[in-house]
Amino acid sequence: MSTETITQGLQDRLSDFAGLNARVRFDMGTDGAIAIDAKDGAPNIADENMEADCTIRVSAENMEKLMAGALNPMLAYTLGKLKIDGSMGVAMKVAALLEE
Repeated sequence: MSTETITQGLQDRLSDFAGLNARVRFDMGTDGAIAIDAKDGAPNIADENMEADCTIRVSAENMEKLMAGALNPMLAYTLGKLKIDGSMGVAMKVAALLEE
């Protein structure tokens, strides 16, 4: 799955991020980054370099698995398949959104 496909998948699920009241950045290393600004108003895909409340570092392959429900976010964190910088509370909310 390409970054563009992942971006489109997140775009399709933006309404799920309403009420998150945070900025989240998915850093996929050399595959790029995707940011969601759900701080004020309707959530939207934002500049990948924006300052985020929570940065989730994950490979594009594992991001695809997370979005498809094939990888549990808590298990991925425990196994070191994703790392979190910033607010753990926001990360927990995002994990719940990805599991839906």
